[in-house]
Amino acid sequence: MLQVSRKFEYGLHAVTYMATKGLGRVVTVKEMADEIGFSQEFLSKAMQSLKRAGIATSVQGVNGGYMLARPITEVTVADIAIAIEGRPHLVRCGVKADSCEIFSSCHHRGYMNNLQHKIQDLLAATTIHSLLQEIER
Repeated sequence: MLQVSRKFEYGLHAVTYMATKGLGRVVTVKEMADEIGFSQEFLSKAMQSLKRAGIATSVQGVNGGYMLARPITEVTVADIAIAIEGRPHLVRCGVKADSCEIFSSCHHRGYMNNLQHKIQDLLAATTIHSLLQEIER
């Protein structure tokens, strides 16, 4: 059924990992990959997307790596999803109406759009700070 991409999972884990290390702490992709258990190459691609979105920033040099660019109270799961995958959509018509051959006669379009909005609202309402609080319980 519904499944998030591996790249999104990598991005979410990377942000929460950096959050546990604290704002201003530089971590390497190798450190995160080893600690989390992910592919270093794939994690590096997710980090590039997070950097482009302004969620993470890179530090060059011998002690370089990545760190969070914003406080964890200001970064939402939706921010990460959009940085990694773009605007989420459940069905083809959510992206482009003419991409679906039954768009005009579809009885489920309203329901699916409502479901999409609820998922997006949940992602947007969940900050990394609140996510980490849930994990600690």
